[in-house]
Amino acid sequence: MDTHVGNRLRQRRALLGMSQTDLGNAVGLTFQQVQKYERGFNRVSSSRLFEFAKVLDVPVEHFFDGMDEAAVTTKRKPGRPRSTEKSTDSDLNTKRETLELVRAYYKIRSKSLREKTRELIMALARD
Repeated sequence: MDTHVGNRLRQRRALLGMSQTDLGNAVGLTFQQVQKYERGFNRVSSSRLFEFAKVLDVPVEHFFDGMDEAAVTTKRKPGRPRSTEKSTDSDLNTKRETLELVRAYYKIRSKSLREKTRELIMALARD
């Protein structure tokens, strides 16, 4: 669970183009502390998660979206459990190409042009 929350934190921060230092400064942490949260080495408290959610402009639930059902129902065993998370290399949400594409898409100011761009990409994907 800690790894999943950390991955979601990293994904959102990266999507916004924010560095670990920027996020740390916004919530009063060092980049090393942010890094430990993102890697799942340190558990994020509820109050800290609330701060992250405000800074990253997402609801707190965002950090739990897509959590594996087994992670929700399985009791934590003593010691450091091995992560069942997908590696970031195979996760489309953390690939640099995906992040660059999403950032560029949202830089398009015209809503109708963004919609046309999305339709074009969807049409290309069907072929």
